[in-house]
Formats: sequence, structure tokens, C-alpha cells
Amino acid sequence: MAPAESDDEATGIHCRLDELLAERGMTLTKLSELVGVSLVNLSVLKNDRARAIRFSTLRAICEVLDCEVGELLVLDD
Repeated sequence: MAPAESDDEATGIHCRLDELLAERGMTLTKLSELVGVSLVNLSVLKNDRARAIRFSTLRAICEVLDCEVGELLVLDD
């Protein structure tokens, strides 16, 4: 049986939110307003500290940024 992941361990998934926002000239604050998710929660996601994300939130972010899930979340190399 595999050991449980501690809160300190990386998930192996990288969120490209910073890059996508920069490409679109959008701030995290503006994204927060458009998506209806708190700035703190988006910051956690942006900094790869999120442990989970609701599908509805993921969809809303992708709709606002006009991207696919695979452009937002990628596997770490």
C-alpha cells in the first residue's frame, strides 16, 4: 500500500494560471471578479498549493481565460 501524501508533498501537477493571465493581460483580481472565486483561493491555485478544485471552478476559469483544462493544468516534468 502506498504511503499517504503529506500536505508538504507536491502533487505533480502545475497550474499555469500566471502564464495564462500574462498572455491575456489580465490580473488575478480581475479573474477573481469574473469567476466569482476569492482572490485567496485563486492565489493558492496559482502557486501550486491547491489540493483540490471543483469542476465548476475549473470550468469557469477556463471559460473566462478561453482555454482548455490541459492548458491550465499540466503534469510536472
